[in-house]
Amino acid sequence: MAYAVVRVRGSVGVRGNIADTMKMLRLHRVNHCVVIPDNEHYTGMIKKVKDYVTYGEIDKDTLVALILKRGRLPGNKRLTEELVKELTELPVEELAEKIIAGEIKIKDTPIKPVFRLHPPRKGYDRAGVKKGFSIGGALGYRSGKINDLLNKMM
Repeated sequence: MAYAVVRVRGSVGVRGNIADTMKMLRLHRVNHCVVIPDNEHYTGMIKKVKDYVTYGEIDKDTLVALILKRGRLPGNKRLTEELVKELTELPVEELAEKIIAGEIKIKDTPIKPVFRLHPPRKGYDRAGVKKGFSIGGALGYRSGKINDLLNKMM
């Protein structure tokens, strides 16, 4: 299983240790997304920054769309299915399956590990970006609903 983590809030007023954790996760700007494996190290980091990000389990279809629509190579070159197959020697669907299973990390491929997304179409939920997802906001754990958010942001 892999998590998609999207930075929702900015950097003003963020404590130093939380800002450092955001840098380690490569979430430098709002609407940046990273896909990370499910292990205890990353889980601890996510719990530390939960008041500034939203996260959940990403599914294969969303990851394939994310790689093809928003994935970039160094030099900001767009990805195509042929280019992904040439560089990783795997079709995009198989690459997504292996990333979700934890066999491959995105940072081990030539694809940039950060996906730069648009703000979500029709915005976040009604309560805004300062409240948790469980009470109608945008922050924190949202399980499979992260896929809906990512589709709104691509």
